[in-house]
Amino acid sequence: MIISKAAPEELKSAIEAGELYTGRSGDRIAAAMVLNQKCNPEYDEAVWPTELNHKDFMVIHMLGVHGDFAGQGLAKEMVRFAIWTAKTAGMKAIRLDVLKGNVPAEKLYEGLGFIYVDTLKLFYEDTGRVDFELYELGV
Repeated sequence: MIISKAAPEELKSAIEAGELYTGRSGDRIAAAMVLNQKCNPEYDEAVWPTELNHKDFMVIHMLGVHGDFAGQGLAKEMVRFAIWTAKTAGMKAIRLDVLKGNVPAEKLYEGLGFIYVDTLKLFYEDTGRVDFELYELGV
């Protein structure tokens, strides 16, 4: 997993807010993600399949699996946990964005039932303003 310059502060905030989830293998952190109700402001520009208020959906951020654990289905388990968490919290959907061209992530989400919504230029500190593909799953 690569952590950019901007990520440590984002991770610190996620930890403090109780929004960072980890997947472990033995005593090692094998995967991590942030799950909350915060999204890039440009999400409002997309035409989502489900018209929702921000309080009605959760967003998956920064899902990553350590290279030592790649190919073991940990990302899929993390997303399944996010889906369960959203359902348990009474959410109506999960939304996320994927850097355009990240084929493994696209296949992961589509394989779990997420629907491609749109491609937008989003700004993040570690990527600048580039194309991201938006996905949604009704829960």
